[in-house]
Amino acid sequence: MKAKPMIPADPPARRLAQGEFIALMAMLSATVAFSIDSMLPAFPEIAAELSPGDVNRAQLVLTAFVLGLGIGTFVTGPMSDAWGRRPVILGGSALYALGALLAWAALSLEWMLAARLLQGLGAAGPRVVAIAMVRDLHAGRDMARITSFIMIIFMIVPAIAPALGALVITAFGWRSIFLTFLAFSLLTMLWLGLRQPETLAPDQRRPLQPRLLWQAMAEVLSSPVARLAIILQTTAFGMLFAMLSTVQPIFDQTYGQGDRFPFWFAVIAVFSACGSALNARLIRRIGIRQMVSTVFGLQVIATALLLAALFAGLPRWLEFGLVLAWTIGIFIQAGLTIGNLSALALEPLGHIAGMAASITVALATVGSVVIAAPIGLAFDGTAVPVATALLILALISAALARLIPRGA
Repeated sequence: MKAKPMIPADPPARRLAQGEFIALMAMLSATVAFSIDSMLPAFPEIAAELSPGDVNRAQLVLTAFVLGLGIGTFVTGPMSDAWGRRPVILGGSALYALGALLAWAALSLEWMLAARLLQGLGAAGPRVVAIAMVRDLHAGRDMARITSFIMIIFMIVPAIAPALGALVITAFGWRSIFLTFLAFSLLTMLWLGLRQPETLAPDQRRPLQPRLLWQAMAEVLSSPVARLAIILQTTAFGMLFAMLSTVQPIFDQTYGQGDRFPFWFAVIAVFSACGSALNARLIRRIGIRQMVSTVFGLQVIATALLLAALFAGLPRWLEFGLVLAWTIGIFIQAGLTIGNLSALALEPLGHIAGMAASITVALATVGSVVIAAPIGLAFDGTAVPVATALLILALISAALARLIPRGA
């Protein structure tokens, strides 16, 4: 099916100021980051209580959430195309809150993983439909610019989430972190319910019918640009989630920085936000192709140098500094690529923005779990396994990025 040209929907009668709209979309998107990053300081306690025989399995608490997120995104976009954006976000947030309560009560790792999977399913609502809301009102490089501003605020949450998680865990125990997820979800639901109008007009909605869904899926997957963007998002998310799975064990077990981990992660997140701010400035000037290709190429060089340093027998403090700088680079890479690749995938598909967002994000997220889970489980007390895996992913990404059409 040939893609139709997209004209953003007429704005609703009452429209938020751009600043508040960006802040709200960022908070909805940050449901995912908050649900992952604030859990990182709890890994040792979860492992000790629920998986004492194999402490590496505690990392599955992260990947189970991401897997649920990926599965959920297959349906949230089409549902929002049929019923509107607001009901799907609010329904997903309610499911997320239920998962948080079940995780709080978990008595086994399996129970915990099931609850986290449910949380991920619910988080797909605010994550995917927020992207569709942006696409309803913006297009092309303007959408990429808005997405970059959203990423700046989005990155503030990772900066404070581990510290908040550590504070809550110290004061009330690791289970109480799930009650903070519940409070966060209620806050964003209230903000959306009271302030944000619906962005998808009734005459632009698509009935939730299998035939139409298959047609939309065929249209998304028939677009060479969308297919390439999905693959690149998969590798970019794979690198990010592999790093998230291993960053706490590396800092704690390898370099003895467990007590300082919230501080170091805040430093990482602040630099990540700077990367997103830089992207917002540069994306209109140099375009998506040049930006993504350059960033992945630099990541290849940085990771190769780190691997050489890890085998050079450097002093421990210097080696940690290099690992810290490299980790910052991975997160900056995410800020400079993922939002651009999302905009690239949706550009020819704005008339089915919800479905397109679902397919692109779902395939990339599920694929990234397949990549990240074994990398996390391969942790051997050093940064060598994750650095080796990420070098391979960066090489693949840099090669594929050169296939992005010029002028994209």
